[in-house]
Amino acid sequence: MATKTRKRPLVVLTRKLPEPIETRMMELFDARLREDDEPMTPGELIAVVKKADVLVPTVTDRIDVGILAHAGLALRLIASYGAGVDHIDLKTARERSITVTNTPGVLTEDTADMTMALLLAVPRRLVEGERLVQSGRWKGWGPTSMLGHRIWGKRLGIIGLGRVGQAVARRALGFGLSIHYHNRRRLPEKVERELEATYWESLDQMLARVDIVSIHCPHTPATYHLLSARRLKLLRPHAYIVNTSRGEVVDENALTRMLDAGKLAGAGLDVFEHEPAINPKLIELDNVILLPHMASATIEGRIDMGEKVIINIKTFVDGHNPPDRVIDSML
Repeated sequence: MATKTRKRPLVVLTRKLPEPIETRMMELFDARLREDDEPMTPGELIAVVKKADVLVPTVTDRIDVGILAHAGLALRLIASYGAGVDHIDLKTARERSITVTNTPGVLTEDTADMTMALLLAVPRRLVEGERLVQSGRWKGWGPTSMLGHRIWGKRLGIIGLGRVGQAVARRALGFGLSIHYHNRRRLPEKVERELEATYWESLDQMLARVDIVSIHCPHTPATYHLLSARRLKLLRPHAYIVNTSRGEVVDENALTRMLDAGKLAGAGLDVFEHEPAINPKLIELDNVILLPHMASATIEGRIDMGEKVIINIKTFVDGHNPPDRVIDSML
């Protein structure tokens, strides 16, 4: 008697992914690839959730209640291509018995590398110097030309000492920075000793004492505008802010006003509150470095993300709990 072949799941990708990942998905699943790299419109998302068994969205896709309300009975897994899940309505997904997975861990070192690059570039005015040379206005070396600030011996305040925050701390130690951190929960003493880190239960107290702030917490209702106008004013005028996490954590308008008024020394931003839109006044400032959400943008990291997505889908389809399931405690 012939064995019945199990139907391959319909897996819909919302963006173009690295070629090795798309090829492997075609081999394993009934995969529908994106022909261009434009984000799907809400209408397109509604159309695909009606028929897909698995949806593979990215951080550019807002999978809210308005989208999930149209999900067909076949949709049982949202295998997000990315670590953050703030773009997915987890509560509605749970109510509709849709499992959500993400890709944690694989972007830690890439993001930490870019954070460290900004920690160096902003105080030393690297982009300003590059612009000066490119413009043809550079007249040669001078003892007071393009003076920045050293980071050796300065205090670095890390908001969110998780995977990425700890990776940044390890790098920062090598550059002579003193590590301070604020977390929802204090880390074990062993970790603090390893990182030579000082814990601050009060974020306000830490902000008033550090020279550089690096943000590494997710965007949740609790962290929206965590660095509010009030908290930004606690920073001293010589302080710098680096954000490679989520733009919504910072009140961008308040930050722009303070940078423009000289009440903060500078900022290195890879993410923005309303990206891809950026405050026009922020773009005009010389004391900022603005990047297009590229902290995790390495080919190695993108392939690692895709491999995690594939493992999550394959495990789920085989009837097991996927390794990167987003648990209820994250809601």
